[in-house]
Amino acid sequence: MITRPTRIVETVPRYTESADTLAGPALRAFFNMAEQWNLRMADQRKLLGDPPESTFYKWKRQQGGATGRDVVERISYLLGIWKALQILFPDPAQADAWLHKPNQSPLFGGHSALERMLSGNVADLFVVRQYLDAQRGWN
Repeated sequence: MITRPTRIVETVPRYTESADTLAGPALRAFFNMAEQWNLRMADQRKLLGDPPESTFYKWKRQQGGATGRDVVERISYLLGIWKALQILFPDPAQADAWLHKPNQSPLFGGHSALERMLSGNVADLFVVRQYLDAQRGWN
């Protein structure tokens, strides 16, 4: 007699955070990172997806608030970039400066990684993070 394989059903619940739950910690991390990177306010807004000025300054003042998934995703990429730089460059000043320096990699075409990231596209944040992960041998 041929028996069918039993279907295994996952019984462990998947734990997912909502964007609203992550917004406060994500924004606090972002504003700390932006200070370390010496980012202008306009650049900070662009990296967050160009929220209205009033919203941006509310987030900055309160270090929290409703952001939406896009903003949390952007911050996640930026934190990955920050972490990769800290691993690649043991000197924090050198790690923070890399973002602003011209880069001859074809990916950047002589411009800085920050210029690429300021295009406004979340995909460019992903590309920079992927580049740094490849540089540190972690794909």
